[in-house]
Amino acid sequence: MTASEEDDRRVKRDSERIEILGELHGEVMVYQPLAIKELSCGGAQVETAYPFQLDSLHDFRLTLGDRSIVVKGRVAHCSITDVDQEIVIYRSGIEFIEPTKRVFSVIADFIEAIKSGRRAE
Repeated sequence: MTASEEDDRRVKRDSERIEILGELHGEVMVYQPLAIKELSCGGAQVETAYPFQLDSLHDFRLTLGDRSIVVKGRVAHCSITDVDQEIVIYRSGIEFIEPTKRVFSVIADFIEAIKSGRRAE
């Protein structure tokens, strides 16, 4: 890249970047699969192949029927529920944190659809 091209890239940025001297650490959030075992409008119980840190906050993407939502949740508890050879299964309780009206509505509608289906059987 030429000096002119580098200058053009810098002009397009909304804010100036500075070089970090030494070390500065961060983390990246990556969606990992989980199994939803129980669900309410206030939270969920999930199973994973990895532990969650207590009181940590995470964004959870849930596919509820044909709708998908993202809801912030706090890990209320986490424990090992099964150990099979080299696989460990963790069960965690997630408390939803201030879900939007839309997210609350999608969860409530999904739960009601499940209840209605069970009543019809």
